Amino acid sequence: MNGQTHKILLIDDDERLAGLLSQFFDRFDMVLDSALRPSDGFTKLESGGYALVILDVMLPEMDGFEVCKKIRKQSDIPIIMLTARGDVMDRVVGLELGADDYLPKPFEPRELVARIQTILKRSTHPKGLSEQLQFGELTIDSGMQQVMLSGEEIHLSTMEYQLLLYLARHLGNTQSRDDILNALKGTETELFSRSVDIAISRLRQKLKPLELIKTVRGSGYLFVGKPS
Repeated sequence: MNGQTHKILLIDDDERLAGLLSQFFDRFDMVLDSALRPSDGFTKLESGGYALVILDVMLPEMDGFEVCKKIRKQSDIPIIMLTARGDVMDRVVGLELGADDYLPKPFEPRELVARIQTILKRSTHPKGLSEQLQFGELTIDSGMQQVMLSGEEIHLSTMEYQLLLYLARHLGNTQSRDDILNALKGTETELFSRSVDIAISRLRQKLKPLELIKTVRGSGYLFVGKPS
């Protein structure tokens, strides 16, 4: 990871899992901090310094969906949710609440690391490659990783931001779900077609009253903003 150490927070009541992952993460310039209860996780997040959150669905105090919702009200930090294998609805709900990715249990630690690396690469932009895209009242600043609408910042998850940037860079060209998945994910596609639709829906809500993303039936999505 370019020699940079990333601090990851795991919110999971499986104490054994935290120990195993901590040892494995050391090989990849990642430091794992863990919380067995959501309340402890919120306290740790308030201290700052974390690059990503790994969040289990089954937790004491409140379930992972409620935790994800609370985190999203305060932060755009990337979130990977751990779900029960085969429970597709859990993954859909997690993505709808703003999670960036999901991983079904049981999983291989190396696969989790690969997911984390993919998300961190998406959310890290080399200096000197900044660009600013302007479409009327909408401004996308890739250097600041910031989206402004009518002078107010729009808070997007990592996936939502990268999706918007990708579509804006392909202004006027219809992008299929496969195009979008290949550009943003590069991992398994079991549910990702659905995750693109969910992210598009969330983006449209956040971009209101502007209508910048059109559905091209049978083909994909089209960004229709007018450059200014």
